[in-house]
Amino acid sequence: MGRILGLDFGSKRLGFALSDPTGMLATPHSVEALADPNQALNVIERKCKETGAVKLVIGLPKNMNGTLGPAAQGVLALKEKLEQRLTIPVETWDERLSTVSAHHAMRESALARDRRKQIVDKLAAQIFLQTYLDAHAAPPQLDEI
Repeated sequence: MGRILGLDFGSKRLGFALSDPTGMLATPHSVEALADPNQALNVIERKCKETGAVKLVIGLPKNMNGTLGPAAQGVLALKEKLEQRLTIPVETWDERLSTVSAHHAMRESALARDRRKQIVDKLAAQIFLQTYLDAHAAPPQLDEI
């Protein structure tokens, strides 16, 4: 199958998660700070190449009622630019509550506030990438049951 790269897009930081080669398990990968939002395309392209990703999945921050606000519109514009620039497929995936879930998990693990700030974006990317992988998993074969 190949590795899938998940991206939690923000104007100041990019959080990345990466699947295993079988596409079953997502793990937090890295966070890249952006000095200038215009450098995001270069950072994302470099990260796709470094990881050998066969697909990029960007978290789409839908509103709770399913509508698309300004942040989601920004992600869709980024997707269009990346589709023109990358040689791999680019998809979006609903990331509602992934950052909230990431903060909750970190509070439960008693991580220090400073440490939480450093990893929340890659953990949020891991959470929504895992839901993407689960939704796209092949059903088990009869001989596997």
